[in-house]
Amino acid sequence: MGNIAERAQNPAATGYFAPLRDERFINFATFKRNGDAVETPVWFAEHLGTLYLFSAGNAGKVKRLRNSPRSRVAACNARGKLRGSWLATTASILNEEQDKRTAHTALLNKYGWQMRLGDWLAQLSGRAERRAYLAVVSTVVRPDRPAP
Repeated sequence: MGNIAERAQNPAATGYFAPLRDERFINFATFKRNGDAVETPVWFAEHLGTLYLFSAGNAGKVKRLRNSPRSRVAACNARGKLRGSWLATTASILNEEQDKRTAHTALLNKYGWQMRLGDWLAQLSGRAERRAYLAVVSTVVRPDRPAP
């Protein structure tokens, strides 16, 4: 998918996610091998044109991303009811510690005490170590950069 830092400098991507800027939740859809979408409402934070989210490392969405980076996002409420149009994206599972810290910091900045409480509960239950951080980027490509 390319270097996350490199992709984050894409100004087209930042504008692409503008409709989501004031939202608390997005519906994140990943795709099964047969092409069917599976939609999940999630917390997210944007940083430099990349959307960051987290999930249990063994969640279906994480497993599906290992097979295909194809995804889409749309504004939604906490129950997943759409509040906007779908945006085509690609997503990846972050492996580098620095990328994970960037994602976590972006989420902390957006959700504050709620994220800290979730982190504390995840630490208590032992789930924090199994957490997966995801990076979601626009499929819009700048003319001066190759496609992902």
